[in-house]
Amino acid sequence: MSALLKQIFAFLISSFVIFLLLFVFTFYFPNTKINNKVQSIYVPTDTTYSELLALISPYVRSEFSFRIAAKAKQFRTARPGHFLLEVGMGNQLLINTLRSKNTPVNVIFNNQQTVEHLAGRIAEQLEVDSLSLIQEFYSKSFLELVELNQQELLSFFIPNSYEMYWNVSAKEFCDRMLDEHIRFWNTNRELKRKLKKLSRAEVVNLAAIVNEESKNPDERPLVAGVYLNRLRKGMKLQADPTVVYAMKRKANNFDLNVRRVLYKDLKINSPYNTYKYRGLPPGPITMPDVNAIDAILDAEKHNYLYFVADPSNPGDHLFASTYAKHLKNRDVYVRWLNKKGIMH
Repeated sequence: MSALLKQIFAFLISSFVIFLLLFVFTFYFPNTKINNKVQSIYVPTDTTYSELLALISPYVRSEFSFRIAAKAKQFRTARPGHFLLEVGMGNQLLINTLRSKNTPVNVIFNNQQTVEHLAGRIAEQLEVDSLSLIQEFYSKSFLELVELNQQELLSFFIPNSYEMYWNVSAKEFCDRMLDEHIRFWNTNRELKRKLKKLSRAEVVNLAAIVNEESKNPDERPLVAGVYLNRLRKGMKLQADPTVVYAMKRKANNFDLNVRRVLYKDLKINSPYNTYKYRGLPPGPITMPDVNAIDAILDAEKHNYLYFVADPSNPGDHLFASTYAKHLKNRDVYVRWLNKKGIMH
């Protein structure tokens, strides 16, 4: 082999090695700069490629090498969604992740007091804004689809943790909630509901009251039995939580702290005040726990018509079948409130 051929061969080998090293460095050498094992990146809808580079800039060691790799892989369009960057990722994995690995997030909501509160809670966890959600919730097409009015609508949503894409639209969110609603009201629950002669909205409406009356899951079927007895007898429900809710609506302050319901409060003129109006309120006073909904469906059968908080067992209640017995129980509770200085 001549000296010239040897030089050419050596040059080609050197060039290949350099190219190979550059290739490995550009595509496979670790290029993430994150403190945790995983870093969430949220890419909003309509994000430009330049804006994407700005988003990931704090988490990559070499933006220059990322740009080269992205150009080579023809990655020039940002995809919206939630993406997980991991320690040790090279540009190859980074680009593949940002291109096609939109990762679902867990959306959690419970005990919201109004549809507007629900929309706000969802908007805290997803890209969609609360106004878009409210408009979709109250749209004529959605209300007709779920066969509910605006006051009843909160009863449609089942509190839980749901895995979904961060960038779902308001319409897609509603479609998912419809699927979950149908799944929740399975054959077993539907059979129990029909035996109670209540609609789904009525079950949730009553469950909302039970939810606020008792935080003890084991006691809730007992409390539910009281309200079902009252409904069957045509009695007013006379539930303090409905009065509190009416007070909050009147004050337009759902953070209002009411520690004691007074006689004057029972006279507030609101369809949610079950001391003034018979039957169920126009809609639920909160989004009840699933446990409270099942407490209505599995309500305990008994003769109790009254109950009041039990001072000797915080969180529990004293139950009575007669009004005379109830008054005795109530006196015990009122004396306890006065002793504690809880006046309002």
